[in-house]
Amino acid sequence: MRNLSSVDEKCYNTHVIAAIATAAGPAGVSIVRVSGAGALEVGDRLVPGLRCPPSQRAAGTFFHARVTHPATGDVIDDAVFLVYRAPHSYTGEDTLEIQGHGGALPSRRLLEAVLAAGARLAEPGEFTRRAFLNGRMDLTQAEAVCDLIQSRTERAAHVARAQLDGALGGRVASLYDAVTTVCAEVEHLLDFDEGELPPLFTERASERLTACMTEMEQLAASWHEGHLIRDGALVVLAGRPNAGKSSLMNALLGTRRAIVHDLPGTTRDVIEESLALYGVPVRLVDTAGLRDTQDGVEREGVERARAVIHQADLILYLVDGSVPQSETLAEVCAALPAGRVMVVVTKCDLPTSGTLEIPSELAYMRVSAKSGEGLEALKRTVAETLGVTEETYGQPIVSLRHVTELRMALEQSQEACAALDAGESGLVLAAGHLRGAAEALGRMIGRVYTEDLLDTIFSRFCVGK
Repeated sequence: MRNLSSVDEKCYNTHVIAAIATAAGPAGVSIVRVSGAGALEVGDRLVPGLRCPPSQRAAGTFFHARVTHPATGDVIDDAVFLVYRAPHSYTGEDTLEIQGHGGALPSRRLLEAVLAAGARLAEPGEFTRRAFLNGRMDLTQAEAVCDLIQSRTERAAHVARAQLDGALGGRVASLYDAVTTVCAEVEHLLDFDEGELPPLFTERASERLTACMTEMEQLAASWHEGHLIRDGALVVLAGRPNAGKSSLMNALLGTRRAIVHDLPGTTRDVIEESLALYGVPVRLVDTAGLRDTQDGVEREGVERARAVIHQADLILYLVDGSVPQSETLAEVCAALPAGRVMVVVTKCDLPTSGTLEIPSELAYMRVSAKSGEGLEALKRTVAETLGVTEETYGQPIVSLRHVTELRMALEQSQEACAALDAGESGLVLAAGHLRGAAEALGRMIGRVYTEDLLDTIFSRFCVGK
């Protein structure tokens, strides 16, 4: 098995790279990051005549100087230079951070001077890619950097921070070591003569693999929660006209986003807004009331409502509890996607009109957008129904890439156990499946990788990180 945990010289780019590391727009400070062998010498060319240029400074020091364009000699900015020396930097290389005045033009002028001094513009994610290649982090930690930057809720940031600290990578590394150890033992036994297999070897190897598979299953089971926390959930408010959809949307958002009126059919199109429910980023969608209509515009709104309903992770079907219903909930919900419907009885601050029969298989809540009754309980129940609870807070959560590799490792481990059950005759097959399982786990953390894999991962990053 090829182990690529160290730097692959064929892939490693030794050019000095540079990029703006701060967001665009007006700001007090902008930072240009420079990294690579020769980064400090690039800094020297920006401060000609300085008694002690960056390349002669100790690691961890900083100084103030005027930045001069190396080609034109123009003074670009006043800046603070921070010196980092390999391997004690983010990338593991010599690194220089130049802090100049904020704003689009000053930062661009500073970057242009750095490029003129011998650096090249960094590609998306190239700083973190180099950090991975230099052993400063594993692949799960590198991905966590991007997740942290893109996090939309406190919970998403917490998950990314834990992954950056090794909560996921450490567990996968232990699994990788355990599987490769069993693999090495099996391959070693292939050199033994027939009948010399140590007593109970296959049984004990299967027990160790079973323990590994249990942990793989636990990690893979976190995929649904990870998907919701990273990507968010689509929650659709549906129901008959005047069921209170727009009022509920405004109440959940805490602002008058949707028009509310007694006239049926006020909402003609889907209205989408974002909010966080107990750490889950939610795309909340208000829709046109579901009914047959001769109004062409309203009919188009109903069609759009039906389309987004079928895409939803959760459908909140609203029923006005203060008026008689013209159809049963069983009939209505039978036409909605199964397993994704929660009934919300609205206007519970008003007297109830008649008996509302709610099918026993459907969860339901009672709320009042006007008084606020039931709103917090609804938020909590939505989060729980989506599959995210406080009990899972802080646990390692896997991404789609991770769960794909975990399932591959599980499948290969199961095949290896079946081969081991056959005794000596199954050792060759078992060894092959164990290598497959180890390689899948290795791809998760970067013990095994290809350039295509790295390109896919780091293409999600912004330039400068």
